[in-house]
Amino acid sequence: MSSSELAWFKSTYSGGGGDNCVEVALRTDAVLVRDSKDTDKPALTVSPDAWSAFTTLTADSRVS
Repeated sequence: MSSSELAWFKSTYSGGGGDNCVEVALRTDAVLVRDSKDTDKPALTVSPDAWSAFTTLTADSRVS
């Protein structure tokens, strides 16, 4: 599956200005992350477990 066939989305916390945003696409075997301003560059690919740990850590750090 090419990156153009994936459903990319931004966080609801992203501003409308388009600055410093990443986009994420979910697959059953991986999570892909890319720069929303330069979508031609290769995406970072991480496991679903690693993505879950990352998002949990970032959510926890906002609460502190």
